[in-house]
Amino acid sequence: MNKAEICARIPHSGSMCLLEGVERWDDTHIHCIAVSHRDAHNPLRSHDQLHAVCGVEYAAQAMALHGALLAAEDAGPSMGFLASVRDLRLATSRLDDVTDDLRVHATRLSGGADSFIYEFSIQARERLLLSGRVAVKLLGGVT
Repeated sequence: MNKAEICARIPHSGSMCLLEGVERWDDTHIHCIAVSHRDAHNPLRSHDQLHAVCGVEYAAQAMALHGALLAAEDAGPSMGFLASVRDLRLATSRLDDVTDDLRVHATRLSGGADSFIYEFSIQARERLLLSGRVAVKLLGGVT
């Protein structure tokens, strides 16, 4: 799956669609690739850098994409918000100085019609950059 196909499935477009591709996915996991952390025009950059905490948004987009892939074919992108971030562990302070592609992994731990919980990690090669757990609340009860 390429960036255009990803943008068609999540409520992010243009430069705000941070994911570049999907390596693989199944009912509980998704593994994505991102290169936008190296883009000087990344919309999440502040003070000429991309703080590692912005990786949570990369993970959230992977989760949104996973939900869209699991949804009915005719379902449009679902809108939601991060209800909580737990156990966030940052092993780096910045993402923009990481030269390798980011590997964004998310695992769905539980979920219902209007909310779900994922754990995630972001790596560059074998180096863990950040990890955590996120609870997401969907608007309108759409999965």
